Amino acid sequence: MRTLYFDCSSGISGNMTLGALLEIVGDDNYLLDELKKLNVDGYKIEISKKIKNGITGKYVDVILEHEHEHNDHDHHHGHEHTHDHEHHHHEHRNLHDVYEIIEKSSIDEKSKELAKRIFLRVAKAESKVHNKSLEEVHFHEVGAIDSIVDIVGTAILINKINPNKIISSVVNDGYGFIECAHGTMAVPVPATSEIFADSNVKFRQIDVDTELVTPTGAAIIAELAEEFTTLPAMVTRKIGWGAGYKDLKIPNVLKVYLGDMEEQNEDFFVMETNIDDCSGEILGYTEELLFQNGALDVFFTPIFMKKNRPAYRLTVACRKNDLYKLQNIIFRETTTIGIRYRSEYRTELEREKVEIDTKYGKIKAKKVKNNGETYVYPEYDSVKEVAEQNNIPLKELYRLEELN
Repeated sequence: MRTLYFDCSSGISGNMTLGALLEIVGDDNYLLDELKKLNVDGYKIEISKKIKNGITGKYVDVILEHEHEHNDHDHHHGHEHTHDHEHHHHEHRNLHDVYEIIEKSSIDEKSKELAKRIFLRVAKAESKVHNKSLEEVHFHEVGAIDSIVDIVGTAILINKINPNKIISSVVNDGYGFIECAHGTMAVPVPATSEIFADSNVKFRQIDVDTELVTPTGAAIIAELAEEFTTLPAMVTRKIGWGAGYKDLKIPNVLKVYLGDMEEQNEDFFVMETNIDDCSGEILGYTEELLFQNGALDVFFTPIFMKKNRPAYRLTVACRKNDLYKLQNIIFRETTTIGIRYRSEYRTELEREKVEIDTKYGKIKAKKVKNNGETYVYPEYDSVKEVAEQNNIPLKELYRLEELN
């Protein structure tokens, strides 16, 4: 299982993420060519190597053209929200404007969706901090070109690497105060705090007197990482080092591991509960809700309980992340007052959705691989639809050459 592990022990910012992921991808031009598809100008990207406390990392600097002449390379990074672009009216974009830039570009769909989700996290936090609706927030923080480049660039590189799983360390931020466009702010700055509060990020402050996590960095790791823990057992294939612009008592670098991790058993759970005082309608409705909310399987088994009452055992298979959400649905919708659950092994075959051309039209199917062999299983709903449209028996469709 291709796994990315973000070591955020020295925080995270947009450009540190770009630097680390670029080292893993190993092709700077890939990023630069993809970013051209955004059709945004007014900036250029400088990619260099920087040494931080003896560690060499890749440093990505997004330089805005109008400030290039007085750029001292120190105004920036790790500090998206500290530059004061308010006098450049064209920097004032809202979320809709940013989404429009992303949508109109020819970047691949997965990268577009990921970039939009990261931007939404920043926008929600800013709207809360400034007490404005999402539509009203006109902020240089999200509107500035460098945030667009950092976030869209991150999405492009993540989808190029295409990991099955992304994990992060506990995220470290510093303490103290920093100067920014709105005045002096305590660290973590308000937008970063709100992004963390609206996610499952585990973070803490360490003894470094400055900001280590920018709002962009916070939104990136909040969106990408599914858990926050120490480095799991995995075979490391490559490490990317992304340099920040600060010189601190700790190396200001983001370290990202790309490696292979064995499929973990911990992810698959089975829940069971016995119910003898609930109507069929309620149980049927509960099953629908469970499937809608990510259950992998839901079924009922007829059983007899105490006092010879006919009853049903509800069994639900799900991913670890969905366990509590699905338990809550069962408690809310049914009369049960206790649910057993356990972790189980499950062998999952590699699968992909395909469409098969038949003389009656296209039929959707699952293509499954096992041990070098391929099996194709038609989707029942799709077969049924074709059978009805052509007025032929279902069994005849299942016999078609193309489906076997």
